[in-house]
Amino acid sequence: MPIIFCSTPVTEPFTFESIGKNWEQDHVTRPGGYPFYHYLQTEKGCGKVKTAAGSFDLHENEGLLMAPFIRHSYKRCEELWFTRFAAFSGTAERSIPHIMGNRQVIHVGSGQGRLISELIDDCMDMYGQHPLDRKQLSIKCYAMLMNIADSTSAASPAKEPLYRNYVLPVIEEIERDYALPLTVENMSRKVFITPQYLSRLFRRYLNCSTYEYLTSFRISKAKELLITDPLLDIQDVALRTGFSDPSHFIAIFRKTVGTTPLKFRKQN
Repeated sequence: MPIIFCSTPVTEPFTFESIGKNWEQDHVTRPGGYPFYHYLQTEKGCGKVKTAAGSFDLHENEGLLMAPFIRHSYKRCEELWFTRFAAFSGTAERSIPHIMGNRQVIHVGSGQGRLISELIDDCMDMYGQHPLDRKQLSIKCYAMLMNIADSTSAASPAKEPLYRNYVLPVIEEIERDYALPLTVENMSRKVFITPQYLSRLFRRYLNCSTYEYLTSFRISKAKELLITDPLLDIQDVALRTGFSDPSHFIAIFRKTVGTTPLKFRKQN
């Protein structure tokens, strides 16, 4: 049951935080989710995954992609459950939500799952080669993300008027002005709806509230700064990602990532 964890600084656009196959899967519960986009696929047997977006039975070659910090748990439905998995990172990690159509959970059918299985096998083989071709690995990683995004179950909400008129403008504002003192009240006012209705729409399309999306995006940018600018003070990281109080930033970071910003920087 080979498993590989990234132990070197991230230099390529896309790479794996971890990847593995033939894993005898046991029960897992993550109330705070996982800090990276995380794909889980059944190799043999069957498992049940419960997320904020609903429950999914994963039969052979079926998979599920979960966005960072989405609470979930999974357990086997049969006596044995073997899985493949991959968690995605890279210097272009912030583009993954766009690739996935801002979906928080994507179910992958068995047909598309077989293609992803082959890519996981290829990537595992590449990790056994020395020297490791990191550029080619990044290409394979991107191909895997695109195969997940192309799943027939990953219909984009972009054509729906409610998403296009209310949710998308707020997403664009968050991604452009995340370092500014944004509030859900002000953002909802700009699209002429109430904060409560805006959050209901966010939960409908993205399985999270407006505030949760804003916080998740800011934490993602903070992680990027912590890795790419190792000399930047934690206080400056907080200010550059929209947190006016460094203590609040550290508390939110620890709650969502599971460790402090300083420890995260040292680990990566």
